[in-house]
Amino acid sequence: MKNKVIQNLSELSGLFKDNQVILAGGFGLSGAPLTIIDQMAETDVKGLHVVSNNLGDHGIGLHKLFLQGKIEKAIGSFFTMNREAVIAWSEGKLDIELLPQGTLAEAIRCGGAGIGGFYTKTAVGTELANNKEERVIDGETYIFEKAIKGDVAIIRAKAADRLGNLIYHTTARNFNPMMATAAETVIVEVDEILEVGELDPEAIVTPHVYVDYIVQSNYVKEGDRYVSV
Repeated sequence: MKNKVIQNLSELSGLFKDNQVILAGGFGLSGAPLTIIDQMAETDVKGLHVVSNNLGDHGIGLHKLFLQGKIEKAIGSFFTMNREAVIAWSEGKLDIELLPQGTLAEAIRCGGAGIGGFYTKTAVGTELANNKEERVIDGETYIFEKAIKGDVAIIRAKAADRLGNLIYHTTARNFNPMMATAAETVIVEVDEILEVGELDPEAIVTPHVYVDYIVQSNYVKEGDRYVSV
């Protein structure tokens, strides 16, 4: 079985191309693949369509890529914590597609499950429903949301064995497991790399078949901040 651990982060650079759809895990900075994003910042890619709950915060995480002008479109739920992104959107410099968090999660899940999309009542009658197909089911109006799939998923987990079996830490789990199923290439950043057999099989959330590359995280949490080590 293949050892998927990458020792030299520069090996990841060739995986990122212009105009890719990037699925990026995280809720705020919790569960965000900060080390992988730092490596992306070292590349010259541009025109990225990023699917994520938010766009990082104060020069860390996806905010770093935004400040470099690498992100053309952001698809997610909570962008107001990133003031510069909202200003860029208002000036027509950034395309934003706003999706409620439950809708975002289900769209990614459908992408990983091979389902084309789904009908939901969430956002019916609002501007978010503009130009979307409507359907009446049992007397109630639903809108159609298309599944989301990515070229590359960058995710974070608590631990991985060398094959890529993953476990997560509490709410840092967030969007990460479903993103692992919905992209052509999956790169995971972990706090701990274990030998095969050291993970409790009953605790594994993401099986190794979904994971292509594993990197050791360069970040630890100190209080409410993430710091590079």
